[in-house]
Amino acid sequence: MNTRPPIVAVMGHVDHGKTTLLDYIRKTAVAEREAGGITQSIGAYEITHPPAGGRKITFIDTPGHEAFSNMRAYGAKVADIAILVVAADDGVKPQTKDALIHIRAEKIPFVVAINKIDKPNADTEKTKNDLAQAEVFLEGRGGNISFQEISAKQGTGVSELLDHILLVAEVEDIKEETPHGCASGIVTSARLDPRRGIIVGGIIRGGTLAQGNTIGTISASGKVRTLENFLGKQEKELKPSAPCAIIGFESLPKIGEQFFAGSDAMAVEKAVAEDNAKIKTTKAQQKARTEVEGEEIIPLVLKADESASLEALEGLIQKLSAALPLVVVGASVGDIHETDLKNTEHAAAVIIGFHVKIDKAAHNVSDARKIPIISSNIIYELEKELVAYASKAVSKVLPSMLILAVFGGRKGRQQIIGGRVLVGPVKNQSAFEMWHEKRKICAGRILNMQSERKDIAEANAGQEIGLSVESDEPIKVGNTLIFE
Repeated sequence: MNTRPPIVAVMGHVDHGKTTLLDYIRKTAVAEREAGGITQSIGAYEITHPPAGGRKITFIDTPGHEAFSNMRAYGAKVADIAILVVAADDGVKPQTKDALIHIRAEKIPFVVAINKIDKPNADTEKTKNDLAQAEVFLEGRGGNISFQEISAKQGTGVSELLDHILLVAEVEDIKEETPHGCASGIVTSARLDPRRGIIVGGIIRGGTLAQGNTIGTISASGKVRTLENFLGKQEKELKPSAPCAIIGFESLPKIGEQFFAGSDAMAVEKAVAEDNAKIKTTKAQQKARTEVEGEEIIPLVLKADESASLEALEGLIQKLSAALPLVVVGASVGDIHETDLKNTEHAAAVIIGFHVKIDKAAHNVSDARKIPIISSNIIYELEKELVAYASKAVSKVLPSMLILAVFGGRKGRQQIIGGRVLVGPVKNQSAFEMWHEKRKICAGRILNMQSERKDIAEANAGQEIGLSVESDEPIKVGNTLIFE
């Protein structure tokens, strides 16, 4: 088995500078093109590091917004090493902790990049203390985790950060994988292009992927008609750790699936079958329905530009559905067309579009038949608009709050939490029920409520607040509080 270049996932909280770091490394303008400054889907890029003799490193950029938790998990799954980016002017935040969960679950080594040291309010010592509280113990502070203070905007410390990565790669002695003699890798993106058909992004973990190979995952298969590198240049073959774009799948594979490819179709089928035997299907599609046990509900049809975006959107709806009567009756990849509205008109559904276009005919049908379309390129804008729509559309929606952070340990029945109000107003001293998805966990009440460290009497939708509460069970990130 041969040594291959390291695959590195860049992870961290939204707006902490992950894409700006990659933008500086590869000298492109990706950061400027991203909607709202948020990376909306996993991208993979290959660079060389001249100070280390031109050694190659493959980078994966993972989104920071909470809705993209699953995509961060995929990033950690495919990576050999992670860079945890933490802003020196902001410290450890909820998605920083989420990234750490995925890094630790996959048991991959990581390096910390303390970014934005050029900011006037940068406080690296506070950031290091925040990391210690999150059980990230840096070198020189009682631990063995390497770190580098950087300014991704100015490039300060970036070369040294790459040196850290290559040093970790040497220690880990990363090898390629070649099960059954097949080329293998991980699917990182999948989308339907109206001109070119299905385009699947991936990273090769072992073997040589070549044009003409039979290729398959547990959910999709085909033949590699066109193979491109990360710059969009056509290649006859690509080696381990290389990012690639594959055209030739007959249907969309799922993000995070392992692919196998080779000239021997039987070997590919055997590898896929064995991979399939290891994985249990945990997600069942919801059946279309317009009533749930007599409750007043809002049916949704989801549309997104690619399967990773669709999965993030489904995850967001699942969280919101703990407090709002939302039911997904359809979901697919592609732009919003007239047929999408006509096919779901009987369900009185709302069309939710993420990073997609709406054609003129669809607009006309929406206006004529009063079918709502909520669409945005930024997922937190979608969340805001959907919550506002649902709050007005349903007569009996109780105030609710999504938990984004838990501070310190639980003392008896009391703890301190933080979150965002989904439906307001939430009033101080209110009693609540704690829910996880569709299951009630326990009851509790607010002891005190603050915003920007000041006591407040009530909070409205969209407002982020801190609460001191007492409850029968511990409250966790991702839970929903529903108030009386």
